[in-house]
Amino acid sequence: MKRLPDSPATSELIDAITPLVITLDEAPNIARTLDKLTWARRIVVVDSGSVDGTIEILKRYPQVDRFDRTFDSFAEQCNFGLAQVQTEWVLSLDADYELSDDLVRELAELKPQTAAGFRASFVYRIDGRSLRGTIYPPRIVLYRVRGASYRNEGHGHRLALDGEVRDLDGVIYHDDRKPLSRWLASQQRYAEMEANHLLAAAPGSLSLSGRLRRMAWPAPILVFPYVLIAKRCVLDGRHGWYYSLQRLVWEILIALNIIDQKLRRSPHSCCVAARGARAAASDASNRVRENYDA
Repeated sequence: MKRLPDSPATSELIDAITPLVITLDEAPNIARTLDKLTWARRIVVVDSGSVDGTIEILKRYPQVDRFDRTFDSFAEQCNFGLAQVQTEWVLSLDADYELSDDLVRELAELKPQTAAGFRASFVYRIDGRSLRGTIYPPRIVLYRVRGASYRNEGHGHRLALDGEVRDLDGVIYHDDRKPLSRWLASQQRYAEMEANHLLAAAPGSLSLSGRLRRMAWPAPILVFPYVLIAKRCVLDGRHGWYYSLQRLVWEILIALNIIDQKLRRSPHSCCVAARGARAAASDASNRVRENYDA
């Protein structure tokens, strides 16, 4: 994509935007993300130790300024990345996001005035095929750097931003083409983190979906027909089935982690553990006595 021509109406804001991307083994995705950012004078990439060819791909893009940082949490990676941004605005993207052409044109014509940030909606894609619906929520992707910060929340991170947030008309495509085995491994880790967050939070502070997940049983039952029927993914063939099953697996993993933690915390489990500890101590004492007698 060629750089958009400068004009009094377009050049000022788009030149004040720095894209920020967090990467870890994103070779199947990162080129599609960067191909839509050729208008940017500088792109900040925070890499967490990629070994799959991601670094080689990043080197093909002269605007990329790569920083290597060991991953500790999403919030800390993003906050580190924000500290490297030198412009007034940042465009925060995951490595499997692809800006639509409409959104690129919108950025070139955007007049933020007093807005602190802008929220984008997503079109979910499976292997390049756009789905009719998704439960992936809109998120703030473009915002002023000053005063912005991230905090960890469950398996993800949340942006703290003061001021008015507006909606963008253009969409972002979410299209993660990493292998299924990689997806399953990451979901297992994320589900445990999400379960910990849900159980630690006050029920009144959670959204409706959070409260349903905390109960463990409703979310897995509801999500599959909701995505397949209500979101019309059944009309997308095997791609829609694939996405619906992914959402089902995700909710099942969260439910299993919540139930597992509740079982471990139950009085019965404590009694069983205590009896086991006493039995182990008794066995150890008997072995000591036997050795002494011998």
